[in-house]
Amino acid sequence: MDRIDKILVKQNFGSRKEVHKLIKSKAVTVDGELVTKVDMKVDPSESVIAVSGQALNFKEHLYIMMNKPQGYVCATEDKKSKTVMELLPPDLQRRGLFPAGRLDKDTEGLLIITDDGDFAHRMLAPKKHVTKRYYVETDGEITEDTVKAFEQGIIFRDGTKCLPARLEIIDKNSGYVEICEGKFHQIKKMFNVCRLNVTFLKRISIGNLNLDSNLPIGKCRELSKTEKFAIFVVK
Repeated sequence: MDRIDKILVKQNFGSRKEVHKLIKSKAVTVDGELVTKVDMKVDPSESVIAVSGQALNFKEHLYIMMNKPQGYVCATEDKKSKTVMELLPPDLQRRGLFPAGRLDKDTEGLLIITDDGDFAHRMLAPKKHVTKRYYVETDGEITEDTVKAFEQGIIFRDGTKCLPARLEIIDKNSGYVEICEGKFHQIKKMFNVCRLNVTFLKRISIGNLNLDSNLPIGKCRELSKTEKFAIFVVK
């Protein structure tokens, strides 16, 4: 149960003040009955809430797949750079949304945006072993020694040790990397330790969820229930 005004604010019907105006204008009903009090308690999973005669498709949380382009930072707001939140279409905007995890400004690919903090924690916590897979290009040759170094766990110059990672060579300058943690600039730093610079990086999967090949760069859509649960399926 929750207050009707809080429910409508969360479902993107405006600010608290704007929602109060909606209710006072007799635009909101619950199970066909007019709502007259802004603090009326409602269970949105059991009752039909309608605004101006249109039934509300209530969603406790949103789970959004974005094909992140370069040039955007993974933050809810930033004074210097464009954020991925600016790419959300109006029908997918609501309060409380945030990028679940970080992709660098110049990194592309699969990004999950949600307002479910528990879900994000399960996806990002290293102990949950949710694998993130990336396509990477470098300015030098990726060798079997590089693969072995990743398998053993790269140690940064400041002494930070990464968990063992999987590196699959495509050709001498490209490959796939799989990690289950997300340290700041981690993949770039891992290659730097091996005296290689990353020239292109794209995340292509999280767990068993692959980036939709039909989703244009810079666009997003809601995840299906199957896709949401695929994130936590161990490969």
